Amino acid sequence: MTLVLLCSGQGRQDRAMFDLFVDQPAAAPILAEATAILGQDVHQLVRTAADDRLHANATSQILCVARGLAAAACLEPIGPALVAGYSVGEMTAWGIAGLWSPAATLRLTAARAAAMDAAGGAEDGLGFVRGLPRDAVEALVARFDCSIAIVNPGLLFVIGGTRAQVAACCDAALSQGAATARPIAVRVASHTRRLSAAVAPFQAALLEAQPARPVRGRTLIGATDAAIVRGAAGIAGLAAQLDTTIDWAATLEALVERGVDRLLELGPGTALADMVRAAYPTLDVRAVDDFRSLAGVTAWIAR
Repeated sequence: MTLVLLCSGQGRQDRAMFDLFVDQPAAAPILAEATAILGQDVHQLVRTAADDRLHANATSQILCVARGLAAAACLEPIGPALVAGYSVGEMTAWGIAGLWSPAATLRLTAARAAAMDAAGGAEDGLGFVRGLPRDAVEALVARFDCSIAIVNPGLLFVIGGTRAQVAACCDAALSQGAATARPIAVRVASHTRRLSAAVAPFQAALLEAQPARPVRGRTLIGATDAAIVRGAAGIAGLAAQLDTTIDWAATLEALVERGVDRLLELGPGTALADMVRAAYPTLDVRAVDDFRSLAGVTAWIAR
């Protein structure tokens, strides 16, 4: 059976996101690096920070990548697996695949967030629209000067723009028959033209880091075109996704076409696992956050 590790994006971080990793030696250096970058112990930060801090772009990206790296480290040896990441989760995926060390992955994630914050507007954000066909959503985002950021299965579209534009677009989508539509707690217009100025500086940081090739037993799947990423040749695509629509539905379809039958979302949250369960109900899909202990996750992997 082929296992896929799905690396989550931002927006689902919560107060308990590191509880499974307290006193786990494999997680300690990863969380210590995240603590150094954020300037506050991550366990304390997620428990006590105001919502604005928890969902700020730079904080959110570091927390979510640290969570995925820590989960993977604590579950080793996982065995052969494909790895794919959703939005900033693609940074996690590169780290888990061994192209960078966990510390380098977190530092590059900080560089990614800084480039995005410098390029984007203070009032930028994301929302989602579910239940309308793509052509209808494309017409709506054009009307409100927004963009489609991510195409998900099940007619679920993430949209980006200023928060006011996103809110207005969501309201219009509901009036046109969308099942649901609302802004989400992400304070940057990821994967839209509003971040075009971030691509070059982020690509420069990636090139300077000189990634290795994936380690044996890890196959990295790029979210931009669902192709296998083998090293430095994938950097242009990783940088370009900052201002390019991600077709996550196509990425999942490509994984299924490769014959995968087991998928594990590393978290935080279960959003990716829920998407796969809805779109491909015959697959064996779990999220780390479905379990109460790492032992439970390990037992599921070993089945």
